[in-house]
Amino acid sequence: MWRIWLLFDPRRILIAMAVFLFTLALLIHFILLSTEKFNWLEGSAAMSSSTQIETMIPTERDMLG
Repeated sequence: MWRIWLLFDPRRILIAMAVFLFTLALLIHFILLSTEKFNWLEGSAAMSSSTQIETMIPTERDMLG
């Protein structure tokens, strides 16, 4: 195993691995954010705000009197 490290520079390998893992983590998070089920930023907040907007719209009966 130690002979493999004689062929490759450990610093380059560790930096490349860190960059790859960071990119993979960003990709996974953006994929999850694009779904409705796993979007933690707009998940339940978007649903509750849309129901609030619907209940705030005045009906014809409210406008007449």
